[in-house]
Amino acid sequence: MTQSKDSKKPSRGLISESVHLLKQNIREYGMYIALAVIIAVFGILTKGIFISPRNISTLLNQTGYIIVLAIGMTLIIVCKYIDLSVGYTAGFLGAVAAIFMTKYGMSEWVVIPLMLLFGAIIGLYNGFMVGKLGIPAYVVSLAGMFIFRGLLLMVTQQTGTIIVPNKGFNAIGNGFIPDIVQNSDIHILTLIIGGIGILYFIFSAVRSRNNKLKYDFEVLSTPLFAIKLVFTSLVIGIISWVLAGYNGLSWTVVVCIIVIIIYHFVTQKTTLGRHIYAVGGNGNAAELAGISVKKITYIIFTSMGMLSALSGILYTSRLQSATTTAGTMFELDAIASSFVGGASASGGVGKITGSVIGALVMMSLTSGMNLMGVDISYQYVIRGAVLVLAVFFDVSTRNKRR
Repeated sequence: MTQSKDSKKPSRGLISESVHLLKQNIREYGMYIALAVIIAVFGILTKGIFISPRNISTLLNQTGYIIVLAIGMTLIIVCKYIDLSVGYTAGFLGAVAAIFMTKYGMSEWVVIPLMLLFGAIIGLYNGFMVGKLGIPAYVVSLAGMFIFRGLLLMVTQQTGTIIVPNKGFNAIGNGFIPDIVQNSDIHILTLIIGGIGILYFIFSAVRSRNNKLKYDFEVLSTPLFAIKLVFTSLVIGIISWVLAGYNGLSWTVVVCIIVIIIYHFVTQKTTLGRHIYAVGGNGNAAELAGISVKKITYIIFTSMGMLSALSGILYTSRLQSATTTAGTMFELDAIASSFVGGASASGGVGKITGSVIGALVMMSLTSGMNLMGVDISYQYVIRGAVLVLAVFFDVSTRNKRR
């Protein structure tokens, strides 16, 4: 996040500093504002149904497989590539997982790691075609989209829909973490996890601020920093309370949280993350600086393939079946979520947390319009308009900075 250069000046008032900070980080904060507005509007229009604990829990579970894809897609877009094969890769591997468990009686503990390995191999192949052979990413991934669409139809043509009876596997998409207190109206463990999340956020934010002060970097003023801590903690607390009112955290949400934490750490705290953004910002300069662009290309496509497999597992588990239409439009939802979340079409810009918010924005629009009975044709038009606005917003803000 870009910090205000005047954030340490006592002459700058709290309101003026907030306005200045918002202007400097409008691309990052815009999506949070948009999500808040969407939640408020649909909450009012649906008379509270949209923000009910049951609907919020359902919304998060429905968004899980898109969040996972959007995270991987963000790294692809940051490096100025695109991957159109992820949808049917997810659908195909989800179907293969279903076949392994139903036809061959394999355990989910074997099938899931195996599918992740298959996904990584597929991603590495795409990365090799792009990085080593120099084939444009959209051509490689478009071919992959056709191939895995055909393979999905091939493995499901005899039975059509493959029902998965494996309770352990199906619990990933439909189950919830057990509570430590039985027969309670509120899921206590979810509240405890939420409290731990708040404490960790405060600890990491304070430590990060102190480190910046130690090296004389610019930081938020103390009042504004305190407001940020209180507001974010309040949001985490409210979400935890809402979910605790309906069965608590689902296993899908837990999986998404783990993926978010891992990828946020890698992109923000490691050398690999810095190299990914360097390649996205200027590949030639990165190569001259000793960064292997080919290696980074292999890594991000391998990661994308593995996350495609995970997305297919979450989707198949939620439906408790594999279908011939699995994976349809997944790649477009992931791409849209990344752009809405702040990823730049020109590369070098994009955050994991942004892609998560982008996925929630797009799926919240769908959920809210479904509750209101909006025709599906209008839904596609509205979602398309939101995507265009997001890209236009990105282009216009970059032009203003120049």
